[in-house]
Amino acid sequence: TMAHSKNFLVLENFIGGKFVPCSSYIDSYNPSTGDVYCRVPDSGKEEVEAAVKAAKDAFPIWSSKSPLERSQILNKLADLIEHDLEAFAQAESKDQGKTITFARTVDIPRAVYNFRFFASSILHHVTECTEMATMGCVHYTSRAPVGVAGLISPWNLPLYLLTWKIAPAIACGNTVVAKPSEMTSVTAWMMCKLLDKAGVPHGVVNVVFGTGAKAGEALVCHPDVPLISFTGSTLTAQRITEKSAPHCKRLSLELGGKNPAIIFDDADLSQCIPTTLRSSFANQGEICLCTSRVFVQRGIYSEFLKSFVQEAKKWKAGNPSDPTVDMGALISKEHLEKVKSYVKKAQAEGARVLCGEGVDSLALPAGNQKGYFMLPTVIAEVKDESCCMQEEIFGPVTCVVAFDTEEEVIKRANSVKYGLAATVWSSNVGRVHRVARRLQCGLVWTNCWLIRDLNLPFGGMKASGIGREGAKDSYEFFTEVKTITVKH
Repeated sequence: TMAHSKNFLVLENFIGGKFVPCSSYIDSYNPSTGDVYCRVPDSGKEEVEAAVKAAKDAFPIWSSKSPLERSQILNKLADLIEHDLEAFAQAESKDQGKTITFARTVDIPRAVYNFRFFASSILHHVTECTEMATMGCVHYTSRAPVGVAGLISPWNLPLYLLTWKIAPAIACGNTVVAKPSEMTSVTAWMMCKLLDKAGVPHGVVNVVFGTGAKAGEALVCHPDVPLISFTGSTLTAQRITEKSAPHCKRLSLELGGKNPAIIFDDADLSQCIPTTLRSSFANQGEICLCTSRVFVQRGIYSEFLKSFVQEAKKWKAGNPSDPTVDMGALISKEHLEKVKSYVKKAQAEGARVLCGEGVDSLALPAGNQKGYFMLPTVIAEVKDESCCMQEEIFGPVTCVVAFDTEEEVIKRANSVKYGLAATVWSSNVGRVHRVARRLQCGLVWTNCWLIRDLNLPFGGMKASGIGREGAKDSYEFFTEVKTITVKH
């Protein structure tokens, strides 16, 4: 297989500041054409062992740098990625299937901002101090980096979510071994090429490519990796929890969602419809925060549905590098089949598919006939018990159902195992606060979607994960706190 590999990009692991070839490789596909795009190292125990050793060796020097020194390096890295923004965006779009527009305006700018944000926030954390005058004691806290952080990131927002972990981990003085998804490893590899230039000392950031079953498992089971930050599926998280339990590792798990949009009859539909289309179908519906259950109050249900379907039909799916398309390709052939199977199940249960999969025909350019494309799909009259209303589909499929009362919709919105995000549409301020308080999820957006302040906690309840990420929360996760008492 290696003989004809010169037509592909061949990635190498980045360990101790050097690119290291691997003994075996995995094919990674371009989702918009169905062809092999690059070859990714199929790393295992040995490679992870080398990376952890490099990270351990680099820890004393990196952790003893001042926050300001680390901050300057993070800012330099941000500048270098920003300088190559177009190349990164092209690579992300080709590797992941997302539109070039989305990569250019969301993924890469956010990756740059992740470094800038933590470069800034690390300078402003303060520790606590309390006095016990009657006892003649002063107590204070000090924080120190934990050690080698294992970071495992998913394929939907590859560089965006990888940097969301690397930035706080190294800002706090830890060193890292990161494993991106084997399906989308190119932008992580491109970032590695910039680390030296940014002044990141060798061994501070190590990237090992490969599958979860081999490379991920080796990282999670390594005794010298005290903390694991993972974004991905609930199923994988269960495995990570089991495997890391014997080592008492610290875990941060950001998992799936089955996010509701709750649309009351006093909603401003001129804002609500375009935003709910975006929240359902942006990035092909492959965002953990995407809306997949739309509850509409009965008074406006038929008006909403008619308009929503009409607008969804205007979305164009096609070659991701075409700036006029709204949606690119799904990540893989297997994933596309899985997403389509949910639509078939809904039909079998008697639900109505109003547009998209199996209803409208998909016209693709000549070069994209074998790509993994699907149109925005809207399903109505789905029962709450249906797997389409209970399980995370993670594709461009959303279910629209009617509700009558506030009390009823809160109960129905909460009746899934997930609890990541929700959107509420209403012009009644009292109702907005009442509903937001009672929804079992970590994030509630009202009359908007995906507006983020990185200072604030990000994460979910129930099966959507453990822990939070954000300025203060990431700092707490990536440092160990110590209470010191002095009697004078």
